Amino acid sequence: MRWHSTFVAGLALALALPLAAQSANEKNLNDIGHRGVGDGMNFYSLEKEIALGKGLAQQFDATARIEKDPVVNEYINRLTQNLVRHSDAKVPFTVRVVESPEVNAEALPGGYFFVNTGLILAADNESELAGVMAHEIAHVAARHGTRNATKGELINYATFPLIFVGGGIGMAARSVAEIAVPLGFLKFDRSDEQEADYLGLQYMYEAGYDPQSFVQMFEKILSQEKKQPGTVAKAFSTHPPTPSRINSSEKEIANLLPSRPEYVVDTSEFDQVKARLAMLEHQDETQLKLHGQGKPSLINPNGTPVNAPPDTNPQGRPTLEHRPDEGK
Repeated sequence: MRWHSTFVAGLALALALPLAAQSANEKNLNDIGHRGVGDGMNFYSLEKEIALGKGLAQQFDATARIEKDPVVNEYINRLTQNLVRHSDAKVPFTVRVVESPEVNAEALPGGYFFVNTGLILAADNESELAGVMAHEIAHVAARHGTRNATKGELINYATFPLIFVGGGIGMAARSVAEIAVPLGFLKFDRSDEQEADYLGLQYMYEAGYDPQSFVQMFEKILSQEKKQPGTVAKAFSTHPPTPSRINSSEKEIANLLPSRPEYVVDTSEFDQVKARLAMLEHQDETQLKLHGQGKPSLINPNGTPVNAPPDTNPQGRPTLEHRPDEGK
C-alpha cells in the first residue's frame, strides 16, 4: 500500500502549498480580486459551488422569516454589493434579510448571503455592520465551505483507498462534485475564521470604512453574549479567543492598512434603516399582543370573543436611544 501513502501525502501537500503562497499574495491590497484567494484543491467548480449554495439557500428560505420591507432590503443589498466589489469573491451575491433577533450573518457557498435584523440593530453605525458583513463575504471569497468539504472527502479517500481503482482521480472528483454537502458540514474552523478576519478587514478598508470598527463590533458582540447568553449565534463559537483575535486584527490594521485622513463611519441611511427596523419590530410585537401572542382564543357559544384580562407585562418592547458616533 505504499502507493496509497504516497498518494495521500501528495494530496495533503497539494492542499497546503496554495495556502502558503496565498498568505503572501493576500498582503497586496492593489491586487484584490486577482490574488488567487480561494485557489487550491477543490472538488467543486464555481458552477457546482453556486448550485450547492442555491440548494442550501432554498432550504433556509423555507424555514426562515424573510424581511419583506423594500427599503431595508435595498439598503442591505447595496451595502453588500459595494463590499463584494472590493473583495476577492468570484461569484455574484444574492442577499436576504432575516427577521431574527439573533446577532448573526451567514454567507453560504456560491454567494448566498443572509443578514439578521438582530445584527443590524446591534450595530451602532454602518462601519460596524460593514465589518461583520465583510468577514462573511471573505468566507465565500476564500471558498472555505467547499474547500473544507474537499478536505473531508480526502479523509474518506485515505480510509478507502480502493475508491480510485478503475476510475482515476478525475472520475472520483467528478462524482464528489455531484454530492450535496449538509449545512452542518460547512462549519468553519479557527484558521478559516482568522483568514476571514484578515481578508474582511481589507475589504471594508478598501470600501472606505474605518477598520477599527471591525474590532469594536466583535468586542461588542462577545460582550453582549456574556451579558445575555444565547443572543449571539452559535456560529461565533468557532472564532478564535477574543484577545488573540483582537490582537491579530490590530496588528493588521497597523502594519498592512495605510492610515487615511478620513473613513466612512456612519451614514444617515443606516440610521434611518435601523430606526425603521425598530419601528417594524415594535409593530410586529404590538400585533402579537393584539392577537394574544398566538395563544388560543376563547369564544362564547354565540361566536362572540370572551374578554381577556389586559396584558400587564409589556416586556421585550424595543427602545430607541441615541448614542454618540464612534470614530468621529
